[in-house]
This record gives sequence, C-alpha cells and structure tokens, in this order.
Amino acid sequence: MKNDYVPNSTADRFLRGETLSVDEYEEILNLMAAPEFAQEVTELAVKLRKKYFGKKVYVRGLIEFTNYCRNDCYYCGIRRGNRHAVRYRMNEEEILSCARQGYELGYRTFVLQGGEDPWFSTDKIASLVEKIKMTYPDCALTLSVGEHDKETYRLWKEAGADRYLLRHETAKEEHYRMLHPSSMSLAHRKNCLYWLKELGYQVGAGFMVGSPGQTRRNLAADLRFLKELEPEMIGIGPFIPHHDTCFARHEAGTVSQTLQLLSVLRVMFPQVLLPATTALGTLDPLGREKGLQVGANVVMPNLSPTDQRKKYDLYDNKICVGDDAAKCQDCLALRIKNAGYEMVSARGDHPGFA
Repeated sequence: MKNDYVPNSTADRFLRGETLSVDEYEEILNLMAAPEFAQEVTELAVKLRKKYFGKKVYVRGLIEFTNYCRNDCYYCGIRRGNRHAVRYRMNEEEILSCARQGYELGYRTFVLQGGEDPWFSTDKIASLVEKIKMTYPDCALTLSVGEHDKETYRLWKEAGADRYLLRHETAKEEHYRMLHPSSMSLAHRKNCLYWLKELGYQVGAGFMVGSPGQTRRNLAADLRFLKELEPEMIGIGPFIPHHDTCFARHEAGTVSQTLQLLSVLRVMFPQVLLPATTALGTLDPLGREKGLQVGANVVMPNLSPTDQRKKYDLYDNKICVGDDAAKCQDCLALRIKNAGYEMVSARGDHPGFA
C-alpha cells in the first residue's frame, strides 16, 4: 500500500463526521499510514476537543474493589483460570474509605471496577451504590463490573448508578472467539451495551489496540459498531500481555497506533469522553500526555489501597501501583499541566447528559 495521501470522497466524508461503512472505515485506517492525512486527522481532533471541552481534563477516581472473576478471558491476568493470581476483595468500609479520600482530593466521579465476582451480588452492589450516592450526592458513580442481565442493570440504575463501562473488545465474532472461551458470547456483550443505553446510563465501550489476531478489518468493524452504539465514553488502550496467559509472548500493541485511533475516535465522536489510559502510560512514560494532546480528555487515577493495587494485575508492568492517592493526583495534575491542559474538579458528564 502506498503512503501517499490523495484526498478522496471517503476521507472528506470522514472528516465531516459522516457515518461510513466497514469498508470505508478500513480505507480510513489505511490512509492513516500517510503522515499528511494522519496529521490532518490529529489537528481536527485537537480542534474538536478544545471546541467542546476547552482545556479541561476530567478525573475519575478508580476503585478496583475485587480481582475475583468468573470469566476466563484468554488475555486477562485476573481470569478465573490463573492459579497464580493473588485474590482479594475489599469490604464495604474499605470501599467507602476510598471514596471518602477521593472526595477530599476533589474527585467528583468514582468508578467501581472489578472482575465478575459472584460474591458481590446484585443487592450488595446496589447497596454500595446507594451509600456512595447518599454520602456524595454531587458525584457521579460509574460501574465497571461486566456482563449481567437487564434487570440487574435496572436495579443498579435505580440505586443511583450514573454510568457503566463495558468494553466490547471486538465487534467481529471470529476475533472474539480468539480472545474468549466458548462460554462467553459477543452477542450477549453487545446486548448488554444496548440494554445499558436503553436504561439511561452514560455508556462506555471500547477495545484493545493490537490485541492478538486483530486486523485493520477488525478495527474498522469496531469503529462501525461504536458508530451504531453512540456511546458517551470510549476506552481504548494498547494490548499489553500478561505472563500468566496464553498470550504471554504476544507482541504488545503500539503507542503510535493507539494515539492515531484516539484522534480518529475524537473526529467520529466530537463530544465523547475519551480517556488517556494507564496502559498508554505503561508503554510510554509520556503516554498519557501524548493521549491528551491528540484528543483524549479523561484520566483515571487509582484510589485503591496500595497493598491491593498490585493484585489487580490485568497486564504486566502496570504503572502507579505503589503511589498513594494524593501523590498520584499531584503527579497527574503536573503531567496534565505540562501537556497544556488543566485538571478540573467536576463530574465531567457527557455534554448530552449535563
């Protein structure tokens, strides 16, 4: 394929924000190999990000409250079949203490994230949501606890949950089968996302960049699926292998491709909430800053106790596992400032929900 960029109708339609077919999104991804076109996309992404969010960067206080999981996703360090994982569950007081510390630091969004841990029943999570929302009514609460049925999602919404993160990981069935056991279903995962939208959550989807077996065609299908879903949040980050999985020797995704896709997503979704992820910072010491400079507008510092963070081991060499929350916040604020942006203390809702 040539790297020379020649303007065409597909590129023009993409830059205008029109919805494309899978074939056309694949064409856009091919065009991103041309520096001229990639630069044009990045410049437009930065322009759109500043138009809708100015220099604001929203922070989400991440509470990783359990690393037990009933699933056995082949790429994940906390998968059920990893017998070397050191398991933990935070109790209610520990979780509420993390929220209290985060509130004192100025965070106005909390993210309860964990594996699909059967011990945390529907009612237990609903109770946690209610207590956090009653204590901090000016805060948003995001759940990231995997696939459940529609009525469970409804109960958590009624308890006060505002947002839900559930990466779809891949929109192509054959690729999904490479990454997950037969007990899991791509159709069900997609249904979960549509249920969450129907119930009024601000919904987050997304995928790993450079995951095993991923092709540009797969990525094009991901972009098309996201356009159909129209999520309020999109989380992407480079695939990083974990030593206790079957993909331990697989090459990691690249920072450069992740940055390009962040710009592509900002052009496709001008008002989306788009994190500069910890995985970016793991592969590149300036990865999160670079993410902010190409269109991202969210960071997610960790509020979990430092003695637990190392155990939430999704991939190898994860950063920020030893810093306390206050130190982590100070570090991030400086990084954001150095990138030319400003950390703000706000809920940071999607403009359509503000």
